[in-house]
Amino acid sequence: MEEGTSKMEENVNQNREEIFSDAVRAGKRTYFFDVKATRRNDYYLTITESKKRFGKDGKSFYEKHKVFLYKEDFEKFVNGLQNVIEYINENQPEMLPREDVSSESLETEMAESFTNVEFEDLDETNS
Repeated sequence: MEEGTSKMEENVNQNREEIFSDAVRAGKRTYFFDVKATRRNDYYLTITESKKRFGKDGKSFYEKHKVFLYKEDFEKFVNGLQNVIEYINENQPEMLPREDVSSESLETEMAESFTNVEFEDLDETNS
């Protein structure tokens, strides 16, 4: 496939009409749950985390992270999510008082613990 063709398909995919959408505001973040359809009309879910940030120039922008979840993976995804939520609920150590832990320092600590992984664009012809 030519590079120009894949860019065009990418733009079509980004502009696809949402079939159903729900937004959840959680503190400084907003999570968007959007149902979309492939060319073959198979539904899939995109989960987008959006957080308002400020650049060095003081102008605001939104930092977004997106996950694509296809229906053949729904059950595995839900099971994994339930497992980690149960683990956290059963094993979380006692929290420090809220004023002792800033969300920014927690975010920095969490970000440093992750490895930056880049994935190739998903090819919807296989979905």
